[in-house]
Amino acid sequence: METTDIAAGSPTLEMVAALAGVSRSTVSRVINDSPKVTPQAIASVEAAIEQLGYVPNRAARTLASRRTQSVALVIPETTAKFFGDPYFAEVIQGAALRLADTDYTLSLLISAENGTDKVRRYLAGGNVDGAIVLSHHSDDLSYISLARSVPLIFGGRPMSAEGPAAHYVDVDNVHASQVVTERLIAAGRRRIATIAGPADMSAGQDRLEGWRAAVTGAGLSDEKIERGDFSPDSGAAAAARLLERGERFDGLFIASSLMASGALGVLRQAGIRIPEDAGVVTFDNDYFAQNANPPLTTIEQPTGALGRRLATELLRLIAGEPVPRVTVMPTLVVERGSE
Repeated sequence: METTDIAAGSPTLEMVAALAGVSRSTVSRVINDSPKVTPQAIASVEAAIEQLGYVPNRAARTLASRRTQSVALVIPETTAKFFGDPYFAEVIQGAALRLADTDYTLSLLISAENGTDKVRRYLAGGNVDGAIVLSHHSDDLSYISLARSVPLIFGGRPMSAEGPAAHYVDVDNVHASQVVTERLIAAGRRRIATIAGPADMSAGQDRLEGWRAAVTGAGLSDEKIERGDFSPDSGAAAAARLLERGERFDGLFIASSLMASGALGVLRQAGIRIPEDAGVVTFDNDYFAQNANPPLTTIEQPTGALGRRLATELLRLIAGEPVPRVTVMPTLVVERGSE
């Protein structure tokens, strides 16, 4: 596609068509998800929309209210993972309660199954006044770029260093993970392993960094690492891999309580007693941490309050008010003696 100079003022449908090298009607069909468009045309139109920062349906948004009174909460995960993780429900509840006393409605978009491109077109098409993106991965640049034309805030630190600076609300995953791992060290553990989260998510990276800071700060090895995807099955598989390595460990930081629920069953089957043989600490004070056998010392993050804060900051962005780019929510350690 050839580049073109962008004239002053808002980009138009005609400008998108010219840049993409297609007709105006083809651009309209792409925006409205018509099946009668070739993949090549879709790619060209989407690239032109991205380059121009074009917002479809702009004319409709120039009506007196200039508002749809709707915001979206985007979950770039599968439906199975969404329904299996209580974190999402608590954040959504917090956001919904914040919006309850406003004129806004909340739309839930699970983009891993709807398709990122389709969701982006929906958000850019004037269907919502703004969006919250939760549980994003390393491909979140597509959403960051969207923030040029749609008020948008992330639940969690975006990983992409490219594109415009993004607004986000998060906890200090590095510090919290370091603090809870240091409890294992204080309990006399010296061979401390971790089951880390996915490398393509900031929470996975940051919690691993916190664990590493704790163990290396105490002069201990940081080589006992396996990864999961924040699901129980992945925690069980990671625990099995740790055991298969044949490297003894007497402490274990598991980067989510869901992974811990899967890992504990594997450790139990291997005859490892918690905390007698190995101390275990985790992240998230939910059903899985509270009802584990034994109940686990963990990091509690204020998921409901985080959802409310995300909604509050998004409303301020929509209203054109100044909003801090980064908001960090507090965490606390919940002690249960599993370390």
